[in-house]
Amino acid sequence: MKQIRTLVDTVKPHFKEGGRLEKLHPAFDALETFLFVPGHTSDNGVHIRDAMDLKRTMFTVVVAMIPTLLFGMWNVGNQHYLAYGMQVSFLDNFLFGAQKVLPIVIVSYAVGLGVEFIFAVLRGHQVSEGYLVTGLLIPLTLPVTIPLWMVGLAAIFCTVLGKEIFGGTGMNFMNPALLARAFLFFAFPAYMTGDVWVDLSPEPGYALVDAYSGATSLVAFDTNYANTPSVANMFWGFEAGSIGETSAFACLLGAILLIVTGVGSWKIIVSCVLGVLGMGLLLNGLAPVDVPTHAMHTPAYYHLLMGGFAFGAVYMATDPVSAAHTEKGKWVYGILIGAFTVVLRVFNPAYPEGVMLAILLMNVFAPLIDHVVVEQHIKKRLKRA
Repeated sequence: MKQIRTLVDTVKPHFKEGGRLEKLHPAFDALETFLFVPGHTSDNGVHIRDAMDLKRTMFTVVVAMIPTLLFGMWNVGNQHYLAYGMQVSFLDNFLFGAQKVLPIVIVSYAVGLGVEFIFAVLRGHQVSEGYLVTGLLIPLTLPVTIPLWMVGLAAIFCTVLGKEIFGGTGMNFMNPALLARAFLFFAFPAYMTGDVWVDLSPEPGYALVDAYSGATSLVAFDTNYANTPSVANMFWGFEAGSIGETSAFACLLGAILLIVTGVGSWKIIVSCVLGVLGMGLLLNGLAPVDVPTHAMHTPAYYHLLMGGFAFGAVYMATDPVSAAHTEKGKWVYGILIGAFTVVLRVFNPAYPEGVMLAILLMNVFAPLIDHVVVEQHIKKRLKRA
């Protein structure tokens, strides 16, 4: 690292005020602070500093998402070859998925960070670190068949209208990655619903397996929950779906890292789970007896494994900017996300995946939840006084 530090110090004067590259100082500053802890000192007051600044917080979230990314790459290849009835090696599955997924990730980062750099240079402020996470979240919530130009358009939409218009990272009131997915879903529904979850690129000498269906577990349960994949397959992620959302196990690994490092709130994750189980059990009790295949009969714990709930609860509901901040508010926020997820899945056949809309809805109400909690606390303190 000493060689890198020396190189950075050598070129640094060119990016300072008066240097020939001073307009690009925000870009240089972003790279320097990503590689090294800023050496800023306080002029007054007492402060406690540690190495866990915003960039490293975001980097921890990115590391937590690596299991979902790697498994998603393998599963993309696995689903492709299953569709053609081909038996291939683990490496073949992974390499096929990697060549399909990596371009989506690269476009997301290139376009989104490009917009971030442009705004930083025009406004003369530091580059926002938030896109380190958003740039990976966007691809993981999309089908592998999404056109690359749509990925770039979604990155621009969420960066400009989801963050920069409100002042940048830390000022947005909704999760930018979810805004990108919602934008694509409502603007280009043909590319976000239906038979879009499996890459069906032609394989010379092979044809699709008879009666092959690339339907996700959420589509299957809407007509008859008994048609969903096995509990084991849903837990491990051996099913069709968005790139990074199918494996509850991979999400669980990420959740452990976020909780251990203190980056993600365990209260929000646990309360999301409680909300799903509570609403699922309630609907089980109210399910029509004469229609045994109705979605209301779906076992409550199925909702924890189906679709993108695990991914949303771990990586999106815990967003420290758009989530509730009070301790009691986190429980309310998470429980409502879980409850609304099940309600939207069961009673909205046109859009079986409810976790995205549930999180966006509660992002809007998070400030209100915190306000109510704070007001109640103030009233209790006044009564004691």
